[in-house]
Amino acid sequence: MKTLKYTGALILFILLMAFVKRSEDPTILFLDALNAEQRSEVMHEFTDASRIKWHFLPSQMWPREGITIGALSKQQKDLFFKMLRSFLGEVGYNKTQRIIDLENVLAELQNNPEFRDAGAYFIAIYGNPRKDTLWGWSFEGHHVSLNFTISDGKVAVAPRFFGANPATIMSGPRTGERTLAREEDLAFALMNALTAEQRAKAVFREEAFPDITTAKLPEIKPLDPVGIAAKDLKTGQRDLLRNLIDEYLSALPESLAEARRKTINKEEFDAIRFGWAGALSKGKPHYYRVQGKTFLIEFDNTQNNANHIHLVWRDFNGDFGRDLIREHYENSNHH
Repeated sequence: MKTLKYTGALILFILLMAFVKRSEDPTILFLDALNAEQRSEVMHEFTDASRIKWHFLPSQMWPREGITIGALSKQQKDLFFKMLRSFLGEVGYNKTQRIIDLENVLAELQNNPEFRDAGAYFIAIYGNPRKDTLWGWSFEGHHVSLNFTISDGKVAVAPRFFGANPATIMSGPRTGERTLAREEDLAFALMNALTAEQRAKAVFREEAFPDITTAKLPEIKPLDPVGIAAKDLKTGQRDLLRNLIDEYLSALPESLAEARRKTINKEEFDAIRFGWAGALSKGKPHYYRVQGKTFLIEFDNTQNNANHIHLVWRDFNGDFGRDLIREHYENSNHH
């Protein structure tokens, strides 16, 4: 009888701990704070076609599913931002907030607050985080597209897009403030560290592309292998390339970033190529890409007199969690 009592108590304790953990989950706390109408706006089937549609245009130019942060109460918004921070970590969260805040700068510069709306960022959840082991969500608006897929506790964060307009604030009390500065500065540092011969390999096009070349495609394949290979770089130059990739990985929680960093360094670093197009000095249109076996980074600063940044991280097999989804169905009874 004692054994049965002990076993029953243990099972009850495990269930209770699971419930406590679940009830402290930032996503569940956010959903619990919504009313029924808000929940119906934010929640969609995992198979909904909008899950793999993305863009970085302002909301008036690209309609989106979900609920806007502007439609949330202060308490709901606070809970959502805790949820967002839990999926990004501090660095990625702070970048996102700074990009959103640039809408306020643009609203003032252009005197168009309806179009430049810092509340017009949409939250959409696909599947049911309370009970599904496979679900996803997105957070999207002008210059932000973050796409998360969760399968049995594993998380994929791709595609992820950030933009900054203005990249450098040129007037007013915040003159000189830069958003996404390190992604630009580290790439220039690498270009400046190359020898003339290496630079000739790295530059694959005289003119910068006007924008990222993969656009808003839901799925991409590796681009032509252009630029200089990591194996042809010297030690200090290789470190600069690693630092540049790390800056993009810093948008992820530290544990995710570290795991990806280790995989890249172990399995594909030498094959990574760094390619440049356009001007070799700031203030003129420039573009670069970093391509490995599993991922692609694209960066451009071409619009508004090269003061308007777009950058994106794509995973060839992992965009919208494709590799996680495949693994999920292979390891379950959903055949």
